[in-house]
Amino acid sequence: MHEHPIPVIDVRDHLAGRPGALRRAAAELRHALERVGFYYLRGHDVSPELTAAVFGECRRFHAQPLAAKIALRANEHNVGYMPVNGYVSRSSRVEQARKPNLVEAFFVKRDLPADHPDVVANKRFRGANQWPDTLPGFRETVVAYCDAMETLCLRMLPVYAVALDLPADHFDDAFREPQYTLRMSHYPPAEVGEADQFGVAPHTDSSFLTMLAQSELPGLSIRTADGEWIDAPIVDGTFIVNSGDMLRRWTNHRFLSTPHRVINRNPGRDRYAIPYFFDASIDYPMACLPTCCDVDEPPRYQPVTYAQYMAWFTSQYDHIRARDPAEVPNPGTPTVA
Repeated sequence: MHEHPIPVIDVRDHLAGRPGALRRAAAELRHALERVGFYYLRGHDVSPELTAAVFGECRRFHAQPLAAKIALRANEHNVGYMPVNGYVSRSSRVEQARKPNLVEAFFVKRDLPADHPDVVANKRFRGANQWPDTLPGFRETVVAYCDAMETLCLRMLPVYAVALDLPADHFDDAFREPQYTLRMSHYPPAEVGEADQFGVAPHTDSSFLTMLAQSELPGLSIRTADGEWIDAPIVDGTFIVNSGDMLRRWTNHRFLSTPHRVINRNPGRDRYAIPYFFDASIDYPMACLPTCCDVDEPPRYQPVTYAQYMAWFTSQYDHIRARDPAEVPNPGTPTVA
């Protein structure tokens, strides 16, 4: 049995501002994202009580009657409810899934007020959230968690910058008002012996980074560089973090976007997950980072914004499709082989 490849990075000293801690954390992050694409984040300061409360709200939301959830069905901004079997993972560059994913989810983005200019203009991915009106305290708890996660991710940006041989403040302008999505997921138990039935089929995330609080039940697996699928063990008190396709693109493939999948193999037990997807400001042009290209390694992609990339990415999903996928240019195609 081989040693588990997912490293653990403790950022307690970095968050406390101790001398040398930023560079030590950056060196560990560089190794993790160039070799594995995943790591466990230890020493963060997100309250375990708040995290537990959000898991509780996730269970409470999904325990509602289906009609109450369908009333909040996800719209073109990808906020709201996605029913079980609501989509097939068509956007995956890993595997062509044939069956819908055995998962239901409720999506939340930044809680913009109804009179916000982007909400009034119906700007794509900047719409108002859809909130259940029968779950007292749900909105307040979820927003508090999103705020805490945003703060943590912003404090991690200097680690990512230094890991890429950039000044610690390099990402400040790109993340002045980050885009983020909280996905509150419920995975029913998979049928025993059912082939190719995934909670989420093998895929890579679209995000700059994804932070996943530890669930009570296992279910996440990642694909190693040699093609082997391994289960990600639960490490109490950590987030499991991965880089996604936008960071892979931004770094000219220097940082990985590692394939992963979810299967609830816990007979008779429901699994819940609350991944938090974190990205740059909606209209910031993500051009290849200067330390990730040179004469011998030119940029693989043209600059792209979150809005442009996600218009293509979400066109693959039935539950929020705004246009025919064939009509949306694929910004993920490299311009350099």
